[in-house]
Amino acid sequence: MDVKKDAGIHSTAVISPEADLAPGVKIGPYSTIGEHVSIGHDSEIGAHVVIEGHTQIGERNIVYPFSSIGTPPQDVGYGGEDTRLIMGDDNVVREYVTINRATTKGEWKTVIGSRIYLMAYAHVAHDCNLKDDVILTNGATLGGHVAIGEFAILGAFLAVQQFVRIGEHAFVGAKTGIDRDVPPFMITAGPRAKLYGINQKGLIRRGFSQKTIDVLKKAYSIIWRKNKRFDEGIRQVRERLEPLPELEILLNFLDGSKMGVLR
Repeated sequence: MDVKKDAGIHSTAVISPEADLAPGVKIGPYSTIGEHVSIGHDSEIGAHVVIEGHTQIGERNIVYPFSSIGTPPQDVGYGGEDTRLIMGDDNVVREYVTINRATTKGEWKTVIGSRIYLMAYAHVAHDCNLKDDVILTNGATLGGHVAIGEFAILGAFLAVQQFVRIGEHAFVGAKTGIDRDVPPFMITAGPRAKLYGINQKGLIRRGFSQKTIDVLKKAYSIIWRKNKRFDEGIRQVRERLEPLPELEILLNFLDGSKMGVLR
């Protein structure tokens, strides 16, 4: 497309002729779009935004001023390889957010799902994978290779160590340091993160039944309050509690942990 003749592209924007901009894309003043960037239909890029690298952005995304997307990973071993950043649809990226493309130490891609809300100053490092409907509040910082499940909410100014997983529907409080996996459906808080039980209010808002919540509460009590060993707690939960999909998600998450799970 001839971006300089498009009404949605500000005359001061610097856009590579090789960039792929779908119909309806708007680019604000002084923004820079690199040659390997593609942006889907009806996305809006605000003023002073930098988007570069092999970056694929879906439809109806909104990016606010001074954000930096698809820039190289902050990794001393990165040598300029053509790694990727892939972003889905209907995301909101607020002011000063930074999202890095991947290193070559994983699958060569950083992945942002759909309907994700990244508040001001949030940072998503290389090789992270965020599932749909995640919220990162102001100043939340993810180290490299972090994986976050759907509908998880992360509080302001927290920090997540590299390779940590945060399960779906988890809620993590502000100013928390997270160095181990956060189980799905749980509340986590404190300067050095620890568990505070089931995210009951969040699950009710998401439409989970009281039966499901009660089973998850019982599982929490068995695994974290009555047992010192996870494997023994998991065994007891499987023997004593009615099988539910959400319970299986929780137990599989615990079984698959490599970083250890918060207590």
